[in-house]
Amino acid sequence: MHMKRYLSRLLALVLVAVIGLMGCSSNSSTTGLTGDYRQDTFALLQSLRTAIELPEDAPEKAAAQAEARGKINDFASRYRRDSSVATLSSFTTMRTALNSLAGHYSSYPNRPLPKKLKTRLEQEFQQVENALKRGS
Repeated sequence: MHMKRYLSRLLALVLVAVIGLMGCSSNSSTTGLTGDYRQDTFALLQSLRTAIELPEDAPEKAAAQAEARGKINDFASRYRRDSSVATLSSFTTMRTALNSLAGHYSSYPNRPLPKKLKTRLEQEFQQVENALKRGS
């Protein structure tokens, strides 16, 4: 009788621990997003710049582009319906840049970014950073 009660308590403890641990794992561990729009935007900009600036023959180029695509999707999914950021100039400019980059990656996955697109993206990234510093 004691063994049965002990086992049922042990099982209950294990279930509580498993459920608790699963509840503690948030999306930020898989997406890299923190929920802080400003911080997430700066982190995304850094990741995108890394992917864009790597030489075409760099062995890590494909991985960096895949990571950038994933972060673009995560960022868009997290913030596109967030009314507190939807009207910010930093968000609308960022969304324009992300759409351009994602479009290139989708249409021309094996081609390098054209110089004209790189230049435009860097200008938009700078506008986003300036807007974030102003708080908009």
